[in-house]
Amino acid sequence: MEVAILLYDGITALDAIGPYEVFSATMKCNVKFVGKKKGLIQMDSKMGYLHADYSFSEITSADILVVPGCSPPNYKAPMNDEETLDWIRQIHGTTKWTTSVCNGSLILSAAGLLNGASATCHWGSFDLLRSLGAIPTDERVVRHGQIVTAAGVSSGIDMALQLVAWEFGEDVGKTVQLILEYDPQPPFDTGSLKKAPASLVERVKGVLQEHS
Repeated sequence: MEVAILLYDGITALDAIGPYEVFSATMKCNVKFVGKKKGLIQMDSKMGYLHADYSFSEITSADILVVPGCSPPNYKAPMNDEETLDWIRQIHGTTKWTTSVCNGSLILSAAGLLNGASATCHWGSFDLLRSLGAIPTDERVVRHGQIVTAAGVSSGIDMALQLVAWEFGEDVGKTVQLILEYDPQPPFDTGSLKKAPASLVERVKGVLQEHS
C-alpha cells in the first residue's frame, strides 16, 4: 500500500514516526514523507529535523494519508495554508484511509473533512476541534467512514496497528506489534484525563495555554 505522511514545520516527531515504524514493519507498505517542498522539516522541539523526500506536486494519490500533529500553536500555519489544505483534499479523494494523529485532526477539520464527524485529538484541543465542526470523542482511536483520527502523540502507534489489522489481518497486526516490542508498561498511570489527578490536569492545561 502507498502511505503518504504529511510533514510541516513544527511537527511532533512521534506523530509521524510512530505510524511510519508500524507501516514499514509490515513490509507491505511504501511509506513516503511529503512536504510542501522537499527538504528538512524542523520539529517542534527545535532539536532536530525530519526530511520530506517528496513535494506535494510529486504525490497526487495514496492509499493511506497520515496527518501528524504538533505542539500549539504550530498547527495554525498548515490550517491557514490553502496549498496544504488543497493537497490534503486532493489526496483524500484517492485514499482508502485518511488519518490524523493528535492535533492533526485540526488540520483535517480546516480542510473541511470533519464537519459533523466524530473525531479525536489531544485532549487539550477538544474545544478547538469542536469549534471547527467536529464532534470530539475521548477514545484513543476513532473511525468515521474512511477517516480515522487518533488522540495524543503515542496513540498514532495504536491507530497504525489497527489499520494494519484491517488491511492485512489481525495476525499481521500482532506480528508487527511483536516486531516493535510494543508492550507499554509506563512507570506512571497518568496518561489520560480519566487517570490523571485534577491538580496535574490543571497544571498541564496551564502549560498548554501558555503556548497556544
